[in-house]
Amino acid sequence: MKPHTDVLPAGLYMVATPIGNARDITLRALDVLASADVLAAEDTRSLRRLLQIHNIPIGDRPLVAYHDHNGARARPRLLHALQSGQSVAYASDAGTPMIADPGFDLVRSAIVEGYNVTTAPGATALAAAVTVAGLPSDRLLFAGFLPNASTARRTALTELRQIPATLVLYESPKRVAATLADAADVLGDRPAAICRELTKKFEECLRGGLKSLAERCADSPPRGEIVLLIERGEIEAVNELEMESALRNALTSHTVKDAATIVSNAFGLPRRQVYQIAMRMNNDD
Repeated sequence: MKPHTDVLPAGLYMVATPIGNARDITLRALDVLASADVLAAEDTRSLRRLLQIHNIPIGDRPLVAYHDHNGARARPRLLHALQSGQSVAYASDAGTPMIADPGFDLVRSAIVEGYNVTTAPGATALAAAVTVAGLPSDRLLFAGFLPNASTARRTALTELRQIPATLVLYESPKRVAATLADAADVLGDRPAAICRELTKKFEECLRGGLKSLAERCADSPPRGEIVLLIERGEIEAVNELEMESALRNALTSHTVKDAATIVSNAFGLPRRQVYQIAMRMNNDD
């Protein structure tokens, strides 16, 4: 089916692109890409390939590279196009812009300047993984990429431990085994799923407990793009008196910062919350 090439109203169009299979793109997204006055992309080569597959000519339209490393330089050109009354279509390399992809500063700047911002929604690895993982999906928390360093990663996981929702993370194949092992230690051996290469030829969803998945990935590291899902845990009731007693004891031999870290890890509470209580205790003393 040939895309429509109607005149688009001026504005910024955030276009979702396939995460693997090139046919996973909406007809409206194709219409927008065929009609926009200016095209912008996280990776211009990827967008060129996608347009060629769907027989959409670029013609003499500008094709602007816009990503995290050149946003400050490229953004004024796109905003100028909007100011001139043109339509600008922005596509991420794969998936939906803003979902762990560039686009935030561009969208915010366009909104601040008063230009219309809309979306041509479509594929995203987040939604695709939730669909096939087989874990509860009534409540989800998307936490993006966790820190690379183990200590910082475990701290981030501690802050997520009490959240009553299935956790959704993006992870590198090189780090997924370490992340699973840290998650098992911090969160307990919860049910989890590793979804990789979604919609592609070698799509796979590995399901099991965090410990068994960690061992499996350590022995045979997975390849490709990975989404990690972790089922919610049982909410533990925290005895405030016990927590404050432990915090008071920790303050006798540690700084406020260190005491808050020790107690927040021990009780599975957000560090910021415990730090504020520690500060209050320290000031009272």
